[in-house]
Amino acid sequence: MKRTVAWLLLLLLALPYAPVRAQASDPDPESLSLQPGDLVRVKIYREKDLDGDFLVRNDGVVVLPLIGEQRVTGVSIRDLRTRLVEAYRAQLRNPSIDITPLRRIHILGEVQKPGLYPIDPTVSLAGAIALASGTTPNGDLRRVRIIRDGREIRKGVGLAETITSADIHSGDQVIVDQRSWFNRNSTFLVSGLLSVTSIITSIIISRRN
Repeated sequence: MKRTVAWLLLLLLALPYAPVRAQASDPDPESLSLQPGDLVRVKIYREKDLDGDFLVRNDGVVVLPLIGEQRVTGVSIRDLRTRLVEAYRAQLRNPSIDITPLRRIHILGEVQKPGLYPIDPTVSLAGAIALASGTTPNGDLRRVRIIRDGREIRKGVGLAETITSADIHSGDQVIVDQRSWFNRNSTFLVSGLLSVTSIITSIIISRRN
């Protein structure tokens, strides 16, 4: 009896444990910069026809309404906004511009809606996975990998990490892996062991009586 209880305790202690990871410190969002393959979301106050998400080409250039080609890589969002305000000033009166960089990231694996998503770099991995409607019943949020150009560059990424702190680029794949067989069946195994323990206990008690 004692040996059975000891094995049961060992099994419970062996169940997967998800450590809480501290969120990495991220830079000021205004200091972020765009990369080739990103989208830049531009909103101009009182000029909805000029708003939109615009693709950053491989040469670091984006084509914007009215002002045409603009090099947007290699500068902070803060400085880029200043440059675009100056460029639009020739066409608009006192333009007010809001700029948001977006990484184009594939969220794949055990998620409800796998696909390509434009994601603000300040969003956490948990938030990115939520955009894909969360995990399937078999998804394991403790087993998240990042694939770049067919090569795994990170595994076991913490959900509190942001797209920036995890160094995820446009075109990368964030993959949520399936839970292990033991994890998927641990409830059944524990239930079975409890049943066996109950039966053994009943037999021992009946023999004593």
